[in-house]
Amino acid sequence: MYTPEEIKEFKQYAVNHICPHYMSNEDLNRDPKIYVKSEGNYVYDIEGNRYLDSFASILTTICGHNNMEIINAITEQIKVLDFFPNFGDHYCLPMIELSKMLEKISPEGLTAFFYVNSGSEANETAIKAARAYHVECGEPERYKLLHRRGSYHGTTVAATAACGLTYFTEKYMPISNPGMLELPSCDYNHFAKPGESEDDYVARILKESEEIILANDPKTISALIMDPLPGSNSGYPVATKPYMKAIRELCTKYGILLIFDEIQCGFGKSGNWFVTDYYDISPDFLTTSKAMTNGYIPLGVCMMQQKIYDKFRTGHSEFRSGSTFGGHNVACRAAIATIKYIQENNLIEHSRELSAHLTEKLTELQKKHPIFLRIQGMGMMFSLELTKKKGEFVPFENPGSVGAFVNRWCYEKEHAIIRNNCYNKCDIIVFCPAITFNIEECDMLVEALDHAFTAAEKEFGVEG
Repeated sequence: MYTPEEIKEFKQYAVNHICPHYMSNEDLNRDPKIYVKSEGNYVYDIEGNRYLDSFASILTTICGHNNMEIINAITEQIKVLDFFPNFGDHYCLPMIELSKMLEKISPEGLTAFFYVNSGSEANETAIKAARAYHVECGEPERYKLLHRRGSYHGTTVAATAACGLTYFTEKYMPISNPGMLELPSCDYNHFAKPGESEDDYVARILKESEEIILANDPKTISALIMDPLPGSNSGYPVATKPYMKAIRELCTKYGILLIFDEIQCGFGKSGNWFVTDYYDISPDFLTTSKAMTNGYIPLGVCMMQQKIYDKFRTGHSEFRSGSTFGGHNVACRAAIATIKYIQENNLIEHSRELSAHLTEKLTELQKKHPIFLRIQGMGMMFSLELTKKKGEFVPFENPGSVGAFVNRWCYEKEHAIIRNNCYNKCDIIVFCPAITFNIEECDMLVEALDHAFTAAEKEFGVEG
């Protein structure tokens, strides 16, 4: 459809004038990618190549691309009422309908909703609301925020400060910010001491967490923001249920509000509506976005316990925050259609079946390849850890380079889109297919990884 000259001009313009999100000069110096079409679980580039979207467009298009049931709902809403803002006492009907639906699928007690445009804004809202709640309760000294090592919470100011990965924070603020306190994460595979059992490890990090709280005066701490399943940057380490229960109890003990960030992991990808369901506890706030509208229209929400919202409705108070497009009624209609599509097609049950199949196939792949050390994750969110030596973790000389090699191989040779990261010197391959994938597409992904691992083992001299 486009001449080679046109394609070259598009790419040159894009690289020279459009700053991409989390830009990488190394990537931009290679041939950039321009996409022009999507279909089912595939996207097409400007040259006409088709790619298996194995990361669901950064964990958003969980019901597949070009889903006409959701698109039709969006189109009909635009015809009826395109936009009117949710300011003051003004509401649109889709927002009310969506709130009732979220109430039914969310953890117990989360019955108040503040709508925004993104995950970062949802986390920023939760941080602000926690602080405002304490002020209304007569505890203005509670301003400090707890977060965990290895966490990622977004790109707005407070959400960035709460990230437990220095890559995201080092250029924007002092790491020693006195209002931000870092707790250990529950990541046994990466941070346990030699010979330490998982139970002993959990007991140790819980003790360390309480010591940090006590050392910084619990009465000055507002909230703990944490991802119940840490995201793709840190490889989806799954915490034990006793750890998560103890964290809930620790927050309650010291009057600290608990914020669960389910921006990445919410909406069916875990095999439940939310990862919180797996742990069977309720936070004070739960934030979600990304897959909420199947990626079609930006929308995020900060859900909160009713008692928190009620505190802002005492007659002499209010929650001072907002945005023009927060809770856009067309976006809310897209979310309603996404929830209905998941329910009517039994996609959460389907995701569990796909997860079991992928786990079985990946376990076979692990036995075959010495480079493949470990599988982590939950539901359709998978992380594959790589090693220089079979059966034990030995980092590569240039951490990150092997994952990048596997990523490029899958894209260029296999036409499969995955993601690579490097955490604690460990190369990891991460993917999260749409929950509309089928068995054949799962097998295509595993075959692509099989070929990529074979090539990487040869290229980097992995010890068998």
